[in-house]
Amino acid sequence: QVQLVESGGGSVYSGGSLRLSCAASGRIFSTNFMAWYREAPGKQRELVAIITGGSTGSTDYAESVKGRFTISRDKDKNTAYLQMNSLKPEDTAAYSCNAEFIIDDAGSTWHGWGQGTHVDVAT
Repeated sequence: QVQLVESGGGSVYSGGSLRLSCAASGRIFSTNFMAWYREAPGKQRELVAIITGGSTGSTDYAESVKGRFTISRDKDKNTAYLQMNSLKPEDTAAYSCNAEFIIDDAGSTWHGWGQGTHVDVAT
């Protein structure tokens, strides 16, 4: 069984920075992708950033965070990071890690979510 544990949320003022971490534990052969989603009160959950597995680790971002957020991955630690700079009040949300891994040599996959971490950006 794979578990995802997020950390790094908190409260900052507008313009500040935070770095979120998503650590995966368990039997993991390889990574298909790791992603960050967020859900603000009264809004639908949205994909913030995604990074694929393999050697290339291509990335994609929501338009609203391009140029401010950076997703990265430490392959050895099975951990994804979301560096968030120039934070705005509209970035306030519950952030959750979502990932898919290959968990055996038959190619079985595990897909799941972490428990979430809250980011609050004050003016």
